[in-house]
Amino acid sequence: MFRDVVEKRHTLERVIEEELKPYVKKIDVEAYYADRFLRKLGEAGLLSSTNKSQQEILLSEMRVVEETAKICMTTAFCLWCHLAALTYVRHTSNETLKNKFLSSLESGDILGGTGLSNPMKYYAGLEKLHLNAKPTEGGYILSGVLPSVSNLGEKQHWFGVIAGVDENKLIMCFIPCDAEGLKLKEKVEYLGVNGSATYACSFNEVFVPNELVLSENASAFVEQIRPAFISYQIPLGLGVTQASISSIEKVGQKQNGCNRFLKKQSCDLQEAERQLQEKVKDLFSNETLNWKEVARIRLETVYLTLEAVQASMLHNGSAGYLRDSAPSRRLREAYFFANLTPTVKHLEKALHS
Repeated sequence: MFRDVVEKRHTLERVIEEELKPYVKKIDVEAYYADRFLRKLGEAGLLSSTNKSQQEILLSEMRVVEETAKICMTTAFCLWCHLAALTYVRHTSNETLKNKFLSSLESGDILGGTGLSNPMKYYAGLEKLHLNAKPTEGGYILSGVLPSVSNLGEKQHWFGVIAGVDENKLIMCFIPCDAEGLKLKEKVEYLGVNGSATYACSFNEVFVPNELVLSENASAFVEQIRPAFISYQIPLGLGVTQASISSIEKVGQKQNGCNRFLKKQSCDLQEAERQLQEKVKDLFSNETLNWKEVARIRLETVYLTLEAVQASMLHNGSAGYLRDSAPSRRLREAYFFANLTPTVKHLEKALHS
């Protein structure tokens, strides 16, 4: 068991070194989509659920997200999208769908997106549901527009969606990006994270057969998958925080060590990050996850990440203010993380209700 863990760690380090590090600036500046890296993770067996408990799956894959986020949170976010799609397929009671897609998603042959930003906000009372579904022979016909879905592509990319059949019934489906009637429009006008393969998705009477329906009761299904959906986001912030701490330490002696007079030091952030890691460890020592406890740690992670990237910018000074510098990239990534569904506002509302 220990040998397997060590081998997996070395494999992950190699894939990051070969398939991610050389492309980080291109991802940030040119909106390059590192789908090859995601596929290599699958090829290396780093996303396999074989002979693992649900807890082991979650913890091992969270580590992959965290290590990826230390180097590039944009790509770690794409990985989160893929893991969210994997979560849908792993938990569906549609065995035909599971048998068809699970191994292909875990091996990286197929990549997945989430498609649940709007539905999650709908359940929180923040938005109306954007997709509707009309029953037809052998399945449903979907219409509507999803403003932003990430980690998509024309070939071998699938994503989950939720659509309303009527006031009392919502369904969740698994959709191919090349479905007839589906139009994708790429979005690259963001402050950062433009290499995330994000598209506006317009559904014009897209037929979805019953074998691609993840659940006929989307509301109950969301309750089931929501803890993992949010849990996989926590390491996005932890990875960026750790990278920010490292960047602070690298410039500690510049300009005659004047950074020591700044109020926020790496030791402060290290202690806060250590305490947060302990909370994560305690949370996942339980077999059953309470989604509000997960959400509370997710929110705490956001605030620590924002604090860490701002401190890094101050410690790096003018060097960090360059558009394509690592500190400024992490700053932009952190603000995206704060607005990733569930957003800070969404989380605050949920935890105060």
